[in-house]
Order: sequence, then C-alpha cells, then structure tokens
Amino acid sequence: MEWILLIIAGLFETGWAIGLKYSNGLTRFYPVVFTVITLILSMYLLEKALRTLPVGTAYAVWTGIGIIGTTVLGIFLFNESMNITRIFFIGLIVIGIGGLKLVSA
Repeated sequence: MEWILLIIAGLFETGWAIGLKYSNGLTRFYPVVFTVITLILSMYLLEKALRTLPVGTAYAVWTGIGIIGTTVLGIFLFNESMNITRIFFIGLIVIGIGGLKLVSA
C-alpha cells in the first residue's frame, strides 16, 4: 500500500511543478490554487509512505516520478526539447526507480 501512496504522491508532485509553470510567477489565481492543493496532497501522501518505507528510497522514488512526469508533460505541453540524450537519461531514472523497488524490503 505504501508504494501506491508513494506513486500517487509522485504524480501530485508532477502536478504542482506543472502548476507552477502555469501560475506565471504565482500571479494567476487558479493555477496557484491547483499548485497549492497538489503540493499539500503530494507532501501528505509522501509522509504516509515514509511511515514504512526508508526515507532515502521513498524520497528518491518520489522525486524520480516527479522528474519523469514533469519532463514528459513539459515536452507535450510546453514544446520542450525531446532529444535522444535527454530521453536516455530519463530512462536511467526509470531504471533507478525500478531498481530501488526491487531491492526494498
């Protein structure tokens, strides 16, 4: 169950990062509200997952999911670069997250 909470927390992390981009320096009301809500949900679920998962593993997975989600959405929503080198290194993050899940108790 804690892994599911951690994955959802990582997805909410992606949400607040994208919300920050849309908030235009925290000047647009609805994107700011979205950002604050997803930030609170992300932290709450991360805290729940940390009750049983090791902090280093959970934090690495949480940030990794956020990095992957934010990068993918940045490519599609903001026309950011999608070169092979960038995709390769994002793939390494995916492999790292999978590896942490495999070696965690």
